[in-house]
Amino acid sequence: MIRHLVLFKLNDGVERDDPRVVAGVEAFRALGSLIEELRFWELGWNISERPIAYDFAINSAVDDADALKRYLEHPAHQEGVALWREFATWVVADYTY
Repeated sequence: MIRHLVLFKLNDGVERDDPRVVAGVEAFRALGSLIEELRFWELGWNISERPIAYDFAINSAVDDADALKRYLEHPAHQEGVALWREFATWVVADYTY
């Protein structure tokens, strides 16, 4: 199995209730039921107020590298990524477990 973690940081001046952010969250929330390669899917807003904390996280899992590739290339995933590019930056970690 491969764990796929993504941490998002909203751009300066962008708030959670921004309509673009709301649309981005909903687009990613839907992926759990749209992409069959996903074995585990959860996401949520950070509750920590530490200055180094990111704002939003996705925690997911797929069977193997091929499944990760299919997930990343899936049109619904690509559409969500395009939305998030407008208002956030992110970091990714993929590891086997």
